[in-house]
Amino acid sequence: MSLLRRPLLHLRRRISSISAVAAASVRQDTWTQAPLTLIEPASSDGSLFHVAVDVSAYPDLASSHTRPGQYLQIRPPPPVGRPTFLAIASPPSLSASDGVFEFLVKSVPGSAAEVVCRMRRGDVVEVSGVMGSGFEVGRISPPDVARTVLIFATGSGISPIRALIESGFNADERSDVRLYYGARNLQRMAYQERFKAWESSGVRILPVLSQPDEMWKGLRGYVQSAFARAKQIVDPYPRVQCYVGIGR
Repeated sequence: MSLLRRPLLHLRRRISSISAVAAASVRQDTWTQAPLTLIEPASSDGSLFHVAVDVSAYPDLASSHTRPGQYLQIRPPPPVGRPTFLAIASPPSLSASDGVFEFLVKSVPGSAAEVVCRMRRGDVVEVSGVMGSGFEVGRISPPDVARTVLIFATGSGISPIRALIESGFNADERSDVRLYYGARNLQRMAYQERFKAWESSGVRILPVLSQPDEMWKGLRGYVQSAFARAKQIVDPYPRVQCYVGIGR
């Protein structure tokens, strides 16, 4: 997936609708059994879970994760229903160093994702090969090529955005990097504990809640509406403005 295909790009992407693109050395139709190393709630309402899979025994699989924005399929064995597509939430550096894939999983009733979220550390799941070309971050390098980068994500669609931010794209050297992150309320918003580190890397975090409680003083509604109301770009005439949108 390319961040830039023309000087101005508004990219909308749903992980489940993307056609598979072959990863370099790992066949996508090959299923690999690997143990879970982490299963824990990622939201206080119990709808989202942090899940990690240890693929260190399969270096070719681990090394095929080369860009943020890539994804794969996962299912509990024996196969339970249709496998679920998941964006890899961890940066490729974690795959390379530890052989671990991390995910943010939405527990959907009746799905393989729900079964996975009910499993325990040490249980075995099956994962496909890594799919997709990911975000082509190099196409907005060096930073003066794209002074403004606007990122939109909702719900569990924040997964590949975490990988993007933590992989680094010189956000602190750009004029205006914003993440509009939408959720129903704070109880359904994952990765809040990472916001401080993301801000430190140069990404301004703008939570947008569609159904907040009366105590919420921040942005309300939907991410696109929040951006429209802002009507503000720090560098209004950069050579490139980059938009990345992911919703789930």
